[in-house]
Formats: sequence, structure tokens, C-alpha cells
Amino acid sequence: MSRFFVALIIFSIIFFLVELYAFQAIKTNTKNRYIKIAWILIALAIYINLFYTLYSTPRSAGQTKGFQLALGLVLTFFIPKLVIVIVMFGEDVVRVFQKIISYFSSGATKPIPSRRLFISRLALGLAAIPFASFIYGIVQGRYNYKVLKYQLSFEDLPEAFDGFTITQISDIHSGSFTNPDKIQYGIDLINQQKSDLLLFTGDIVNNKADEMDAWIDAFKNFEAPYGKFSILGNHDYGDYVEWDSKEDKARNFQAVKDVHPKIGFDLLLNEHRYIERDGQKIALIGIENWGKGFNQAGDLDRASQGVKKEDFKILMSHDPSHWEYKVKHDDFNYHLTLSGHTHGLQMGIEIPGFFRWSPSQYVYKQWAGLYTEFGRFINVNRGFGYHAFPGRVGIWPEITVIELKKGTSNA
Repeated sequence: MSRFFVALIIFSIIFFLVELYAFQAIKTNTKNRYIKIAWILIALAIYINLFYTLYSTPRSAGQTKGFQLALGLVLTFFIPKLVIVIVMFGEDVVRVFQKIISYFSSGATKPIPSRRLFISRLALGLAAIPFASFIYGIVQGRYNYKVLKYQLSFEDLPEAFDGFTITQISDIHSGSFTNPDKIQYGIDLINQQKSDLLLFTGDIVNNKADEMDAWIDAFKNFEAPYGKFSILGNHDYGDYVEWDSKEDKARNFQAVKDVHPKIGFDLLLNEHRYIERDGQKIALIGIENWGKGFNQAGDLDRASQGVKKEDFKILMSHDPSHWEYKVKHDDFNYHLTLSGHTHGLQMGIEIPGFFRWSPSQYVYKQWAGLYTEFGRFINVNRGFGYHAFPGRVGIWPEITVIELKKGTSNA
């Protein structure tokens, strides 16, 4: 039996148990058989649709809009049911303890129907919060672009670059796009920042170069007086779909690379460029993807050949694990690293200056936003597009604007 079918059986059991337990809240709240039947039929339709999509294209399903919609529906209904299960299970634990106590005491205690009804209604009310959030995330949240601005100070920044601005975008994932007007709004918002330099940090497609065909005219209109530069992300290599031959995969990879000049970007493949201003310069270094557990085509040494240690350096590296495991300790001193990749898992809670959480933080130490260690910075962009789950819940698509300042470091 293949691992796919083993995983399918395991997830089917989990889904069944959650559905069975959550259904108790419906049974407690209503005796209307049509509501109960509708609940069951909707759940069956959602899961059958997901499993059929996985079965029909098990390796590449995650790259298709059909799978994204199927997964979105599952999460929209399944996560709220988990909330119901947690609340109802807590009440059941209390009931078990009461029964144990009554068994060893002289007076027996009986279940309180009104309490069970109250708890089930509470569970349904709490479940409505993630349900509404996921609906919003799919309908509007994936286009809820946020411009995040940072001002970073460096003592060794060349004076000519004091006040120099950089806009960073990442993870376009054009194969997921469905709404041209919303995408154009995001592109216009990027241009409105009027930054000196525009940098894109990888994943222009989900896997195939032709995913970008319909969007080239829109994305080639970016404006940046000091240039537009880009790198590759893990999805740009076509590793997540099945190809008829190695030659087909190689042709696709070349076509992905060819997309970048079509939209006016200088693609850096383990190489660097100098950005000059008023007779002074900074080094811009771009590497291919290097990620822990992912493709590691990135070669930092090769990309930095010809760059001096004393040069001010900006590194473009798609996966933030590269910074964690290789870059931040490097004596060559890469002042600022720009990454993406994580998307912040496209779901979480962020209250600026107070609290933030996402499942992504259990995988990546640097999962979203600005971090600093050893006097060096990394910004992990939350991504312009979306992938797999066709929405964003609490982790909004990001346009980062960084202003470089000469002065005492704020690292």
C-alpha cells in the first residue's frame, strides 16, 4: 500500500472522529432531522471532493486551483469543528469526573441537560469565529495587501545611501491568481511606494512557467529608478509536479527563468550586482534557493566572489532557514537579508506590538517580519500571493518598504 493511501486512511479516520464528535453539538441543539441531514451531506460532499482531487492528481494536486478550493472548503468547515470538539470534550471530562466522584460518594449526581445544552451552544458560537474568519480569508483576505515600513540604521552605510528606499515583494505564486482587478490593485500599491529599488525574493509560479503568461503585462509595469532584481524560490524549479521527462522539466525551468526579464527583472543566479549612487555603491547579492529540507542550489560563496568584506551588503535568499543556519554567523557580514517562503502559513493572529502567533513559528524560527541577531537583519516577507489554501486569515499579503539610514545601528 502506497504512503498516499496510508495517509488517506489516517486522515479519513481523524476527519470521521472529529465529525462524529462535533455532530453531538447539533444533536443537542436541534431535533430537526433536515438540519442534521444537511450537516452530514455537506461534510460528505466536502471530503469526497477533496479526496477525489487528491486521488485524481496525487502529486500535483496542490498546485491546482481545484485543489486549493477543495482544501479551502475543508479548512473552513473542519477548523470550526475542532473548536466544537475541544469545548465539548472539556465538558465531557467534567462529567466523567463527576461520575467518578459520585461513584465513591453516598449521593449520586445526575447529568444536567441544561448545562449540556449551554455548552453545545457555546461551542457553536465559538466555532462561528474561525468559520467567519476563513470565509473572509478566502473572499477578501488574500487580497488584503498591507504595506509594512521599516527604517534600519547602519554605521557603515555609505552616506550616499542615507534615505535610500527598497520595496521587497515575495512569493507571487501566479498560478493561484483568479482576480485580475485585485492583483492590479496590489501592483499599483507597490508602485505607489516610489522606492528607489524593487526586489523580488522568489516563487514567481507554483511550478510551471506558463502560469505567468496571463500576468506578464501587469507585472512588467513596476517602476524603480535604481533597478528591479529577483531570485528563485523553491517552487520555481518545478520539483512538485510529475514531468514526462527530465528534458521537459529542464525546459520549464529555463522558461521560468526567462519570465524574469520579460517583466523587467534582473534575475540573480548565485551572483551579485553593485548599486551605485553619487559615486558610492552597495552590493546586492542574490542566490538560488537554499532551504533546510528543500532544494539547496544556492551558493553564497560563488555569489559573493568579487565583493569586499567591507562593502555594505544586501542578500536576497528565498528561504529564511538559510539565514538561520548559514548567513547570520558568517564573518563576511551580510548586513541585511531579504527572504520570503513561509507565507506566515497564511493563517494566524497578529496584534502589532502586542501578540502574534502562527503555526509557521513551529517550523521556522524567523517566520514573518523583521529579526535581528549579531548586528544583522533579516526581513521575512509574508508574500504577495497565496498557495495551497486559497486565502489568508490574519496573516495578510505583504509589501515591505525598507528605508536605509546612516547612523547608530538599531540592530
